[in-house]
Amino acid sequence: MKTSLTQLLTLPRDRKRWLMIGADLLLLPAALWGAYVMRFAETLPAPMAEVWWLFPATAVIGVLIFSRLGLYRTVVRFMGTRAIWSVAAGVSLLALLIFSVAGLVQTAIPRAVPVSFAVIAFVSVGGVRFLVRAAYHWLLGRGASIAEPVIVYGAGAAGAHLATSLRVAGRFQPVAFVDEDPTLHGSLIDGIEIYDPARIPELLELFPVRRILLAIPSASRGSRRRILTQLEAFPIHVQTVPNTEELLTGSASLAQLRDVDIGDLLSRDPVPPIPDLMSRSLRGRVIMVSGAGGSIGSALCRVAVAEGVRTLVLYDHHEFALYAIERELRSVAESRGLSCQLIPIVGSVCNAQRVRAVMRRFGVQTVFHSAAYKHVPMVEQNILEGIRNNVFGTQIFAEAAAECGVERFVLISTDKAVRPTSVMGATKRLAELVLQDLAARSGPTIFAMVRFGNVLASSGSVIPVFHEQIGRGGPVTVTHPNITRYFMTVTEASQLVVQAGAMATGGEVFVLDMGEPVRIVDLARRMIRLHGLRVQDDQNQGGDIRIEFSGLRPGEKLYEELLIGENATGTAHPKIMRAEEEALGAERVQEIL
Repeated sequence: MKTSLTQLLTLPRDRKRWLMIGADLLLLPAALWGAYVMRFAETLPAPMAEVWWLFPATAVIGVLIFSRLGLYRTVVRFMGTRAIWSVAAGVSLLALLIFSVAGLVQTAIPRAVPVSFAVIAFVSVGGVRFLVRAAYHWLLGRGASIAEPVIVYGAGAAGAHLATSLRVAGRFQPVAFVDEDPTLHGSLIDGIEIYDPARIPELLELFPVRRILLAIPSASRGSRRRILTQLEAFPIHVQTVPNTEELLTGSASLAQLRDVDIGDLLSRDPVPPIPDLMSRSLRGRVIMVSGAGGSIGSALCRVAVAEGVRTLVLYDHHEFALYAIERELRSVAESRGLSCQLIPIVGSVCNAQRVRAVMRRFGVQTVFHSAAYKHVPMVEQNILEGIRNNVFGTQIFAEAAAECGVERFVLISTDKAVRPTSVMGATKRLAELVLQDLAARSGPTIFAMVRFGNVLASSGSVIPVFHEQIGRGGPVTVTHPNITRYFMTVTEASQLVVQAGAMATGGEVFVLDMGEPVRIVDLARRMIRLHGLRVQDDQNQGGDIRIEFSGLRPGEKLYEELLIGENATGTAHPKIMRAEEEALGAERVQEIL
């Protein structure tokens, strides 16, 4: 039986459609006969002989009506409410036609017959389709031995849709929902029960589950952090669906499972941007972003396009990175109907002639200078190139901005510039001093710096490295047991940079509130646990993943700082501070350069 059903359900789409048409050609006249039987309580009522032609006519006209209503275009295994309404509308229209025909040809058709026909036809035509749908899902259930059982966290619309998608795909078999809403506990979604999250330990004993899927795309970061902290205690791999913004923009689909965003564990709920500060910097303006293909630069470009810039000049020496971000932004602008001119420019920040020509040609009003070599070990091994790019590239870009009449120039700096112990940090600190010097003597152009720490999932972040190491079975490498870092999401960082630039009056060093520093070893442990694995250490020799300490790299600090001194004042934004720091004189800066 199972083999026959499998063969039937795997037929080509056209053959399945003709099978459904054939079934309806039999079911519709059978429903009309059933209506007569119910009315006269006889197997072959005599009045049927007078309207024998009505039976084939009902079948043919019914199939034509169902076809016009799109019933034969419906994929039966996905059939839902819309298909039910199509069946109801079709059989109702047929019943009305039977009434009309009776009046036109003066044929005595009892009034109860069309009503009974509509009910029987609805049950039989719709029922056959739901039986096929049930058979399909039964076959999936019989194949559950090869499908991995999972728990879906979230019994809302996203959870229900995810469970349906998973069952159809056949790779995962949802065995339970969990949801914090007590009114849902004990209810069923497509035959799957909804449980209280407190019963997860019981569910893990009841089902051989190794994975839990979060289907809460609209939950706040605080709620997600609380849920993930609870799930860390269980030996299960936690994955999630994309967030609401990704679903609405079409950049991801609900069925795209991914490892949990570690940012949900590290950072607080971001403060919503202040609309006036965002629009003041971007809306209707000509913006230039250096390092546009990098993690920070590309995030700034996304924010700029979303805020309605008139022209966005993307400047980068990496051709493919520039191509990728330009293509992404163009797709976003087209999908949202935004009239933003995108200008991708391949060039080096050290090419003064090229930089000046671009700024003049497009009438650049604001520059966000994010181009820099940021990897501490790489700059440590390439000192002269790091200085040339990070220091002299910033000087060339900033002087070109002043010469071309750019209104604002914002340097993306780093916490490593504070009392630097690495070449990279020293180059960024010197870049800050160059800008402070220019701010004091360059006229109308407003120069400002924005200093912040690590950005989650950026090219220099430890997060992708940890994911890769866990994926291949470890070990996970951490430089030192006590090393700590600040973390912030790339979207929040880019929005705060834009808002800080809008508040600049000249020469300021803005510092972003990064929250509390995080011990990297604690971060590694949490990521291992959220992959459903155990840390292997002296207390747990049977663990899955070992953490190894490789020692501090040259130039690396245990703790990062955001302020050189102790003086910082607030601004119009609660997460942006203005640092009060001394600058070097112009002669001293030139001497160092």
